[in-house]
Amino acid sequence: MTVIYASASGRAGVLGNPTDGYGGSVIACSIRERAHVAVEQHSGPLTVCTASRCVQFRTHDDLELAGDEFDIARGVVRYLEALDLNVRVSFSTSVPRQAGLAGSTALLASLLSALLAYRGVTYTPYYLAEVNRIIEYEVLGIQCGYNDAYMTTFGGLNYMDFRGKEYYRPLEREDYATIERLTPFVGPLPFIVAHTGLEHHSGAFHRPLRERWLEGETAVVEGYQRIAELARWGKRALLERDWFTFGRLMNENWEIQESLAPSGDVNAKMVRVALRNGAIGAKLAGAGGGGTIIALTLEPERTAKALKEAGASHITTLAPDAPGVTVEILPTAVALERVFGTAWREVAASLEVED
Repeated sequence: MTVIYASASGRAGVLGNPTDGYGGSVIACSIRERAHVAVEQHSGPLTVCTASRCVQFRTHDDLELAGDEFDIARGVVRYLEALDLNVRVSFSTSVPRQAGLAGSTALLASLLSALLAYRGVTYTPYYLAEVNRIIEYEVLGIQCGYNDAYMTTFGGLNYMDFRGKEYYRPLEREDYATIERLTPFVGPLPFIVAHTGLEHHSGAFHRPLRERWLEGETAVVEGYQRIAELARWGKRALLERDWFTFGRLMNENWEIQESLAPSGDVNAKMVRVALRNGAIGAKLAGAGGGGTIIALTLEPERTAKALKEAGASHITTLAPDAPGVTVEILPTAVALERVFGTAWREVAASLEVED
């Protein structure tokens, strides 16, 4: 028996974030950690499972958001009007939860792609990314930019230009972002990514800044124009491997964003620790308010050790070779092992469906 298996990587904002929602430019890169989804046919109603429990979606009332780990699945099923599917959907993710690494978007991209594949539907990656963001924004009610949707779809190391996308439009009127794949032109990347252990909701962090930008607050408008410019200059520095220039640009990105919306004592501490222990540049990898920092360091062991001692709960590296969302047809055992690990048989046998 075969199963549709889909997967998508998390991402770290390297330079230019969070201007992706303001017509800006961003350099971002995939990380190793990924979301995993398996879709298999079965005789009952649409059932969605994690490693610990399952729920069934029978009616539209079951798709009301509940604030739990199944909300992303509810949003995808609602958008696709897919209650008629007799499938079991299993999912997991190794991306740290609410860490500013696009973990929820990676899961959304995987769920969306797997269910589309089950229906025999394919989208271009540009359209898929836009649908991904529409579901986040319009169905799940998350204030978000375009970075996460495009990065989890395309994967790799990319320069992304979002000019012309300052204001959210209906799907049929959205311009596509310009995506430049930089992976073939760079060697090893001297960056490490450190999760602070704090969880945050990116939508809550974005919303007041969005309101200030829409009101024309000079500091926000000019600040984001400058941060977008940093990413455009950063593309050249990255391709030339001019790490000291790139580090300086990262630090300016950090300083501007902090002046507009401080990200909290823990993030600020982690940035200071990185810069005092070998890092040339450091900044947030996501929106802020918790989450994760990214550090450019030519002494990765020293920097990582200091960040761990300062309380970082998870250290990872960039993965410019990581693919974006992928869809495969796999034997059931192979697919479920990718989702639940080597204990997949025990997990599958222990799950009980909740009404």
